[in-house]
Amino acid sequence: MIRLLRYLFLAVLALVLIALALANRDAVALRVLPPEAGDFLGFSWTVQLPLFLVIFAGILIGLLIGFVWEWLREHKLRSGATKAMRKAATLEREVDRLKAKAEPAPKDEVLALLEKPAR
Repeated sequence: MIRLLRYLFLAVLALVLIALALANRDAVALRVLPPEAGDFLGFSWTVQLPLFLVIFAGILIGLLIGFVWEWLREHKLRSGATKAMRKAATLEREVDRLKAKAEPAPKDEVLALLEKPAR
């Protein structure tokens, strides 16, 4: 059921994106600077692109910025998890070392109670 819903969502999304692309095929001029600033500085780089490419590129750039932002924000969590894993591994090694030094315990709980020294 979930797989069907996922495929249905992807199909609807594809149709919406195709319709958006077909409706926005007109070329637009992308400029690095406003025309006045470009004339003043002597640098006016302009490229003509279909509007749907500009829209899709804006969405992709926004997603990439969001992914990088979250990756940087979660750095503390990842480093804390790494430290905790190292500490747990150290403690496990210490427990194993201490178990190896200790006397083997009786396998039966009743026998363990009987073998306890009386005080």
